[in-house]
Amino acid sequence: MDANEFIKNFAAQFDDTDASEFTLETRFRELDEWSSLNALAILNMIGKKYSVVLKPEEMKPTNTVQELFDLVQSKLS
Repeated sequence: MDANEFIKNFAAQFDDTDASEFTLETRFRELDEWSSLNALAILNMIGKKYSVVLKPEEMKPTNTVQELFDLVQSKLS
């Protein structure tokens, strides 16, 4: 799984935040646009693009794109 592709797919779930603002260090919960709808969209994207089913409670402790990327990657192994 490629980190840059993951960032691109992650950023695509946000309408008002420019994709260039997203890096592995981005603390996505601190974005003005962050909402539970974004969380559901991200979980859906992860399921479709990476065939990984994450429960909301598994995503809850993640704060950065890197942490979420690592979680998804751990499910692929």
